[in-house]
Amino acid sequence: MAAAHTPRESAHAAAQGVRQALGGSFAAISKWERELGKLRVLVNLGELAEGEEEFPEDESYPVHEFPEIVGFLHEQWAGGGEPSAWVETAETDPVPRGPGDGGPYNHQRVAALRRRGRGCCVVAPIVLHGRAWGELYVARRTGEPVFGRADADFASVLAAVTAAGIAQTERLAEARRLAFTDALTGLANRRAVDMRLDEALEQHRCGDVVVSLVVCDLNGLKRVNDSRGHAVGDRLLERFGSVLSLCGAMLPGTLAARLGGDEFCLLAVGPPADEVVKVAGELCDRAGELDLGEGVAVGVASTGDPIGPVRSGRRLFRLADAAQYKAKAAGSGEPVVAGRHGGKDDPVVRLADAPDRRPGPERRRFRR
Repeated sequence: MAAAHTPRESAHAAAQGVRQALGGSFAAISKWERELGKLRVLVNLGELAEGEEEFPEDESYPVHEFPEIVGFLHEQWAGGGEPSAWVETAETDPVPRGPGDGGPYNHQRVAALRRRGRGCCVVAPIVLHGRAWGELYVARRTGEPVFGRADADFASVLAAVTAAGIAQTERLAEARRLAFTDALTGLANRRAVDMRLDEALEQHRCGDVVVSLVVCDLNGLKRVNDSRGHAVGDRLLERFGSVLSLCGAMLPGTLAARLGGDEFCLLAVGPPADEVVKVAGELCDRAGELDLGEGVAVGVASTGDPIGPVRSGRRLFRLADAAQYKAKAAGSGEPVVAGRHGGKDDPVVRLADAPDRRPGPERRRFRR
């Protein structure tokens, strides 16, 4: 679990580990979705029965069918006790239970064991940050030794280890989210764009995939900040971020990002240049309808247009930035597209290649 990068990988590693440790033929990790009142299966591992999938799309069960998840976790240890695992068997009569033997006999689980050809299971609550997170479930085949109290105690320990691994995965996921997300708008940040652009240009070099960059400069932010305060300016940034995200969704797989200050971008990988330009025009129109600000200056650069070889992300950024500069200088309400007015002799391409052109986005001091 320590090597997992996603919750799915973490759950898979946990299920694999607990199945081996408890000598089970099957294991599953499920999460309690409180807002939906469901126990959702994240991963099934081992000998799968008919209808079971390793990573099910929507295998879930109403929590009211498993009262031990709600009642046991909240009533029996919320006052200071410790959660513990319990055993179910496919026998007609429930396993006798004593103090500390866990939740009540559950007809749904017993019926599921029989239906899937399993003889017994051990169920352990997964508790994270003092709250019920989900459950660990391990089963054995019919005819194999039935789990005992020692197995249930061991399962409780494994559930605690699983919870620690899940907590670590969530912390790492949050760290990655913060590292690649703009805190104000929730869009991707410049670091995320640079990484995605490098990957996209490798696809372009290997498979001639079209890579397009739409760079936007939000007009009037400084005026709004100076006249109405930074809180209103932040609201303008957030509203434009929503417009940018909406327009980006028109191009499948497009990354919407805030580069910093009043500068934003869309990174599209795959769609033809004409589709990207059309969406850029839609972005201009929608930005002009915002009740704050003064519209947006938009520049587009795409490997689908005659802009010369693009061997680096810096080159594509310079081209898109030069186009955006032209749009801003002309007060254009439409996007300016690099390479569409003379190929290599296009004024935008020449501006991008000029040694004395204005600083590119990698050196720009962003305005707030």
